[in-house]
Amino acid sequence: MSETKVLLDYGSGGRASQRLVSELFVRNFDNPELNRLNDAARIELSGPLAMSTDSFTVDPIFFPGGDIGSLSVHGTVNDVAMLGAEPKYLTCGFIIEEGLPMADLERIVVSMAAAARHAGVEIVTGDTKVVPKGAVDKIFINTTGIGSIIADPAPSADRARPGDALLISGTLGDHGLTVLSQREGLEFEVPVKSDSAALNHLLLKLVRAIPDIHVLRDPTRGGLATTINEITEKSGCGCLIEEALLPITDPVRSGCSFLGLDPLYLANEGKFLCILPEEYAQQALDIMHADELGHDACRIGGMTEDNPGKTVLQTPLGGKRLMNMLEGEQLPRIC
Repeated sequence: MSETKVLLDYGSGGRASQRLVSELFVRNFDNPELNRLNDAARIELSGPLAMSTDSFTVDPIFFPGGDIGSLSVHGTVNDVAMLGAEPKYLTCGFIIEEGLPMADLERIVVSMAAAARHAGVEIVTGDTKVVPKGAVDKIFINTTGIGSIIADPAPSADRARPGDALLISGTLGDHGLTVLSQREGLEFEVPVKSDSAALNHLLLKLVRAIPDIHVLRDPTRGGLATTINEITEKSGCGCLIEEALLPITDPVRSGCSFLGLDPLYLANEGKFLCILPEEYAQQALDIMHADELGHDACRIGGMTEDNPGKTVLQTPLGGKRLMNMLEGEQLPRIC
């Protein structure tokens, strides 16, 4: 693009819009279906489908470990995969503030394209709107994903059962603390980095190897505590989590202590919870440990008949406390 900033003309639907689409989006998202530039994409899938949509408004738009572009791909790919599905296609919608540096937009689009290639999905259709300066903060992205459900039955929050093991694929709170530190200009002795990643390849290994996974969920906004409470409410089970088993890095733990934050309520963008019968727990951990995105996986607790619909945290001293759902936001705009 010859211009250095995004102009209102790029959202007009005229030649300027066509240049933006062809020279930036189509060039980077290149695939046969998108290149046809029809009003809709023709896709081929069979059997039960998983579909999810999400909007991304993260501030700042660039952060260690990712950016709003890769995050928008990872977030929707992961949501589709949590239903025991193989993500195939994405749509994307951009709402761009007039004056956004064209270099920033190109960086975001290139990042999205790389994330989609790594996840094995195609961005097959989309939409772009440019709004006057101040009507939106830099750029917002909406993505919708669709894929074929592989698991039978599909994992679902209401399928958790007493006696199930509760596993987490890795460390907690990395993304949330990274975004906050970048937004506020904070520096820690040991830098923190977002865990943003596409989890679908690892999840497919689990789904294909283990005959019955009850629940798969990614603890994004609201973190582990909020996600577990959603599961206990849907399933009617109780949940007992052992605090001493929770994987939290020293930089995240110390950063949260300094800022007065609870890492259990911080967003994660490259981790997932797996709830499954006890007999398959070790097999699932072995599969996760063999993958780069699961080498810190561990068991953190289990589902119980006690305290139905509640989540209980057992402290290292043997005490217990209710771990309630987050009422509002610890951090605004973290995904």
